[in-house]
Amino acid sequence: MKLSRTEEELMNHLWKLKRAYMKDLLDAYSEPKPATTTISTLLKRMQDKEFVGYDAAGKLREYYPLVTKENYFSKHLKGLIKNFFNDSPAQFASFFTKKAELSEEELLHLKSIIDEQLNQKK
Repeated sequence: MKLSRTEEELMNHLWKLKRAYMKDLLDAYSEPKPATTTISTLLKRMQDKEFVGYDAAGKLREYYPLVTKENYFSKHLKGLIKNFFNDSPAQFASFFTKKAELSEEELLHLKSIIDEQLNQKK
């Protein structure tokens, strides 16, 4: 299941905070801050999608992510590669390295990451 852009923004705040009350989440936004009702609606939808859980403390709810950022974006990336790059990580990597206009230093860093992964596979 996928999050909307506004849900992803809220989820990013929750991933950073790890656990948060409504006030904490509102404080994480820059001005103009969304309405409390907007955040409440987003949190309800995200609970229904099983991305967010909460612990009740009286009338307050302390929210926390049920999905790690890494797992969420890993699934997203796999879907992107499957749908837009013929299920070919090599096509994605080629597109990314050409279109992202990476510096030589960034390309060398990517190469070192790939080399490290290759060494671990041996």
